[in-house]
Parts: sequence; structure tokens; C-alpha cells
Amino acid sequence: MHKLVAQKAIKGFARQIPTKSSLWLLAGIVLPSCLLLPSQLATAQQQEVAAKTETNIPKPNVDKITYEMVKGQAKKLSTEEYKKVSSELPEQLAEMTYSEYRNIRFNPDKAIWKDKSKFELQLFHPGFLYKNPVMLRLVDSNAGSNTVTFKGDKFIYENEAKALEGIAPPDAGFAGFRVHYPLNTHQYKDELAVFLGASYFRIVGPGQTYGISARGLAINTAHASGEEFPEFTRFWIIEPESAADNLVIYALLDSKSVTGAYRFELTAGLTTEVKVNSQIYARTDVEKLGVAPLTSMLLSSETTTKHFDDFRPEVHDSDGLLMITSNGEQIWRQLNNPKSLQVTSMQDTQPKGFGLLQRDTEFDHYSDIEANYHSRPGIWITPDNNWGAGRLELVEIPTNSETNDNIVSYWVPEEQLKKGQTREFNYTLNTVSGDLKQSNLATVVRAMNSWAALPGENNPPAKTVRKIVVDFSENQLTNLTQNIPIEANLQVNGGKYDELIVRQLPDKKSWRVSYTLNADEDRAVDMRLSLSLRGKPISEVWNYVWSRNEIE
Repeated sequence: MHKLVAQKAIKGFARQIPTKSSLWLLAGIVLPSCLLLPSQLATAQQQEVAAKTETNIPKPNVDKITYEMVKGQAKKLSTEEYKKVSSELPEQLAEMTYSEYRNIRFNPDKAIWKDKSKFELQLFHPGFLYKNPVMLRLVDSNAGSNTVTFKGDKFIYENEAKALEGIAPPDAGFAGFRVHYPLNTHQYKDELAVFLGASYFRIVGPGQTYGISARGLAINTAHASGEEFPEFTRFWIIEPESAADNLVIYALLDSKSVTGAYRFELTAGLTTEVKVNSQIYARTDVEKLGVAPLTSMLLSSETTTKHFDDFRPEVHDSDGLLMITSNGEQIWRQLNNPKSLQVTSMQDTQPKGFGLLQRDTEFDHYSDIEANYHSRPGIWITPDNNWGAGRLELVEIPTNSETNDNIVSYWVPEEQLKKGQTREFNYTLNTVSGDLKQSNLATVVRAMNSWAALPGENNPPAKTVRKIVVDFSENQLTNLTQNIPIEANLQVNGGKYDELIVRQLPDKKSWRVSYTLNADEDRAVDMRLSLSLRGKPISEVWNYVWSRNEIE
């Protein structure tokens, strides 16, 4: 079930112990126990027992020990009054400009685990927007840990940032960290993931560039009370084996309403995967909890009607929200840059998956050789435990700049989280390149929204009367001829439509649906469209929400 939510204003945005031999070695010869003196035999037997005991000592389960420790800290913290983590940074660091901050680089020669593992860690300098430090601890195979302390020689200060060298105190901490890994070539370790700011983190797969962001948790997003941004305040990172392709990270989350313990298992491969385990503890009643939140950007696309004087045909990190419901229905919610705040939701019980995707990966559709929007990743989320009933919510915020993230999605549980309660949410994130094929259903390859006037028409309709064109494609459609009775199933809530037509396109594997739309004046129009053959669905559901006030 899909519904359009009333628009509201937003406020703010174990190492093994070496064993000893149970026998004495004399001049390189092992002396049999039958030739030992009684006292020597007793000693040897004692040593043998001790050696066996040491050998049988199991290696500590560092993973379990660390996660239980973090959960214990989060639970205890939830019973205490919230105190925002702050740092007494020198004024020059706290007030540094963007230009100064971007001229401070981590020295790659100082990378953690350099030449010891496939993974390396590089750190972010505190200051600029990142005034609240995070604590980083490295965990060894015996579950022992040590804090990474701030040292100025870890960073290179260039140009106008040279004046800031040596100012940060030893307890300054770090703004965050990034993970490097030989993602695209064995000769170089690319950025694989970054944890920086509040509970934000980003990941990329092979051949991709950063775009969409994930977060640990969202609270009261697009709510009249104003959004609350939880923060990761501490990280514990387990030192990986030298040949390992996975890295385990723990984090402690803190905010006014909740605390949380997080486990991230990052695995590099054909896609980048992050398995997330989270345990949330409520300090107070939470009005709206946003689980597995994603943040992205859409300025313009082939579907939007807002005009920008820009040589680039499209500008976006994501072009749609894909959801596969518990009953297997596949819904593609085309993204929009609306005139006013728009909040929509899709209700379900235990969805099979959802995510923001960048389906369009054609360079010519963006023509941007710097931003490389055609190589931005999508993120697909698969719940790994029972989330119960709830809704997938999408927030679309008006923007006139690609520097503003204006797209947010997250899962809202139906059952409200109350003070003193705890809830577990486990899920897996995967990077996606282009489309995500989960079935043989035809998918939307393009959708266009234009004025419905005909060329040379003497009395054209108002510009608010629109021609909607949606193209579906799938290789299995190639075997269908244009005489096959494919039907378009269209639902329009908030307007009227006519001239509904279905045609086969020249490539013989795509079908076009077009219709004329006359939207109501006082509300947004919600459209759902799919294809069927002899009563059976052969396509996903295309969904789009648009308002006539978007016409300039």
C-alpha cells in the first residue's frame, strides 16, 4: 500500500601462547622418558600437562567479546543523561574554512596497517564542520585494544593550511576515517569506505565513485519537531589477517533519544558488501525511528519539469527508489525534485529489500567528466532479521544546487520505540552498478514528462496538462510481437488521464506506455503503472508523484 503523506517543514537537516617441549633436548637428540631420572621424569610430565593445557586454550572470540562490550556500553549509556561529545579545539581549527580543510591531507606513508594487510586506514583531521572528535581503538587478536592518538606528523598541511600545522593538541581526536583496499588494481589501494560526520558512511564498488551515503540511524526526519542526528562517537576496528578480504568495525552511537551498538562487516568483491548488526536502546520515546537510512541527491532528470540553465542533461546521484515487497511486488519509485517538501511511503510487513539506485549509467545522459554521475553506486538493503510491519518512507526536498543532498529513504517500524526498550535491526548493504535484476520482470528504462500540446495546435491545453511517457524493457519481451495483447495498468490518484496507449518500440524488446495527465490543482498526483499479459504481470510497477505547481 502506498500513500502520500502530508507535507511538513523540516528544521535543520587471541594470539596463541607458545608451547614448550615436554621432553628435554640434549645435543639435538630427544631423550626418551624411560632414560630420565625419576625427578626429571616428574618434571617432564608436569611440563607435558602444562603444554597440553596451553594448547587447548581457545583463541578468544574477539568478534563476540567486542560486540558484547559495545552493547554493554550502549545499554549503560542509555540510562544516563545525554551529554553531547564536544572538543575544546583551538579556534583556528574550529573555524577553519573549507579551503583550509581540503588542504590538509593524511600522509599515506602513515597509514595504519600499511604493508601488513590488504586493508589500510587513513584518518580525517578534526575541525571545519567536524568539531566533535571520535575515538578510534584498534583491536588485536587477543581482544586487546589501543587508542589511536592524534599526531600532527600524520597529516600534510599545504597552502593556506600550513599555518594550522602544530596547533591541534594530542587529545584532539579525529573527525573520522576511511578504509583503503586494492579494489580496482593490485598496484593501488583505493578508497573503499569512509566514516565521517554524525552516523554517515559511504561505500563504493569496483569502478565506482562516491555518491549516495548511508547512515546508522535517522530520527524524526521530515518531522515538525525537527530532525535529530545521532552520532558515532567511538569506533573499535579489528586488525584483519594479512590476506583477509573482510574488515570488522564496531561503533557506539549516541544521541538525545537513543544509544546504539553497531557491528559492520565490510567485504570487498564484485560488489562491496556491508553486513550491519545494530542494537538500539531508547533513552526517551522516539516519535519516528528511521532504520537503514540512505541519503542521496537529484537535481534534474529526464522526468523532472524544473528547468536549470545547465549543459548537462541530468544531474543526480540516484534516479529511483526500488522496493520488493513481502509478496514479491517490485516497485520502482521515480525520484523528483519537487517544488515543496514531499513525503511518501510504501507500507509492508517484512520487505524483501529496498534501496536507492542509479539505474542510468550512460555517460551521454550526464555529460559530466568531473562528477562522473554515470558511475555513482546504488545501495541495496536486505533485512536479515524480522523487522515486522512498517513503511518505507521517501523524503524529497526541493533544491537548486547539486551540493545539497535532497533525497532520503528509511524504514519506519509500525511499533513505536518507547523509553527503556531495545530493538535489534540487522541488514546487509550491497553496492549496485546500474540496475538490480531480481526477477525477469520488465523494468523502467526511461520516463518523461512534457507538455501535452501538439505541434502547431491552435488552441493548446494549459502547460499543466502533461504527456507522460514510460518505457519498459526486458530481453524476454523480444519474443513478443506488436499484436500481443499487452495491457497497461494505470492508477492515478489526484488527477485524471486519457489517451492511454501501449506500443512496441523499434528495438523489439521495449514497450512504451503514454497517456495524457490532467492533475488536480490542490494536491500532488500519485501515479502507478505496470504491464500485464493475459492478466499476469510482466513488468515492475512504475510509481511517480508530481504536482502541477512544478511547472515554471
